Amino acid sequence: MNYTLKAWHLAACLTAILASATSAVPGPQALASMVTGGVTSQPIGHYEFCRINADECSQRFASSPAPTLTPQGWEMIEKVNTSVNERIHAMTDREVYGREEAWAYPNDVGDCEDYALEKRRQLAAKGFSLADLLITVVRKPDGEGHAVLTVRTAQGDFVLDNLSSEVKPWYQTSYTFLKRQASFHTGRWVSIENGRDVLVGALR
Repeated sequence: MNYTLKAWHLAACLTAILASATSAVPGPQALASMVTGGVTSQPIGHYEFCRINADECSQRFASSPAPTLTPQGWEMIEKVNTSVNERIHAMTDREVYGREEAWAYPNDVGDCEDYALEKRRQLAAKGFSLADLLITVVRKPDGEGHAVLTVRTAQGDFVLDNLSSEVKPWYQTSYTFLKRQASFHTGRWVSIENGRDVLVGALR
């Protein structure tokens, strides 16, 4: 039995959800959720994206607990991560747009933040709140900047990454987590306070 199913069984008395090994939702873990700090600088690429997509970057949300992730929700997350990763061909912003830091919804090519935007859009269309679909800036072990999508849930924060077909708890990646979209405002960003304390060995 994999660790996610074991954790889910331990949490079943709290969540009242039982699932098979093929559809199990990962359960509570230590440091399951990122600890965020105050408002911080918005990435320039997201700033430019918001100038074009103002409605998407002006939504406010009341503070609320992260929602419980159901087996059906987990299945949606995995399917979206896989389908977007398979459909979009990786190319740099300079190759696609002729400049750096161009954030946009991809057609069939894009770089890391474009993957994240598309996954966010697809999950929102399936009923996930934008308050829980947060583009996140990280640093790879080699020092290069990178963007992923974080899904905020009661079971913890999970990362959808164009460099991996597996959706993972944030603390099981090899990244240093720097900042992410605020859960209370789609156009604001907050720092991640414990992002440097959970590093593990590089995955590749």
